[in-house]
Amino acid sequence: MKKNLFTILTFAKLNTRRFFRDRLALFFTVIFPLIFLFIFGAISRGGDLSFKVAIINESQSEFAKQYVEDANNNKLFKIDKEVQNLELANEKMKRSEIDATILLPADFGAVSGGSPNGQARVIYTANNEQSVRALTSVLEGQFKAINSQLVAVSEPFTVETEQLNERSLSRFDYTFAGLLGFSIIGLGIFGPINVFPELKKQGILRRLHTTPLKVSQYFISNVLSQAIVGLITISVSFIVAIVVFDLNVVGNWLELAAFIALGIISIYGIGLAIGGWAKNERQAAPLANIIVFPMMFLSGTFFPRYAMPDWLQKVSDYLPLTPIIDGIRLIATEGKHLVDITPQLGLIAVWTVVIYIVAFHVFRWE
Repeated sequence: MKKNLFTILTFAKLNTRRFFRDRLALFFTVIFPLIFLFIFGAISRGGDLSFKVAIINESQSEFAKQYVEDANNNKLFKIDKEVQNLELANEKMKRSEIDATILLPADFGAVSGGSPNGQARVIYTANNEQSVRALTSVLEGQFKAINSQLVAVSEPFTVETEQLNERSLSRFDYTFAGLLGFSIIGLGIFGPINVFPELKKQGILRRLHTTPLKVSQYFISNVLSQAIVGLITISVSFIVAIVVFDLNVVGNWLELAAFIALGIISIYGIGLAIGGWAKNERQAAPLANIIVFPMMFLSGTFFPRYAMPDWLQKVSDYLPLTPIIDGIRLIATEGKHLVDITPQLGLIAVWTVVIYIVAFHVFRWE
């Protein structure tokens, strides 16, 4: 028993050292996921509602001038100040450079009956109809507030808002779990399908086969080293997400680390099966792509699963990566404990058993 444990730990140390000496492996498992983290983090941060518009003011009234000045200071509007006429506005709308044009006619803001009045026109193209509906609602709300200041209006029906003391997921909170799933794919699949064929090509695995080393010992040592490497590299992503993008982890860190390690071990079995079976990279790459791409696009890595059709959501529920991403999201952002996510743990356990049985049977030393 002690001899087996010593062998496993020795190979685990060797594999871990080899990984951190491999610059290419470090780039694809640490730097490459961070690039995606910064890209999606920036997109999530820029997710506030805003409209790209042009304002053409044909009125000389003080009210119109003040309205344009206020619009320029309003974060809801990203105003294209280059547009000074309808011709240029139409060109930009056709190219979707702006969502709409707000035209203030010559009589806008003219005083009549003791108060300024007028009608603003919103001009848009057919492909921006949905955006303009939202823009029109915003403008109507603004003019309603202005009208209430100018004219006393009785409102029999009103709307009241109420904030719940519940924290909902931000766009980045939701996206981050998917990005961790992408990192786990890189660690668990893309790494082994490149490493094992190369070891076979160099004859290293053939030489190991001539020693008393068992396949089970070799598997366990690789799994152990990959789990350690994975936790270290994913910790970097967490640090960046917390410091740069204000990620708020409300769950238990120890439970989260244990769950991520389990996820890495499960997905690593796929890479172990493909890399252990393939004689070279030409065999490994196509098979890996067939397995990876459905998980990448259907498990919630980059796109939310709730936006998929119901039947596709039900299918994606059973992909190996789906319970891992869902579990990370539930622990990290909703504060769930391991006992609360037994469906995800059960599915991961089933997949892990199946994957490693297959990996053990298809593995070949050369």
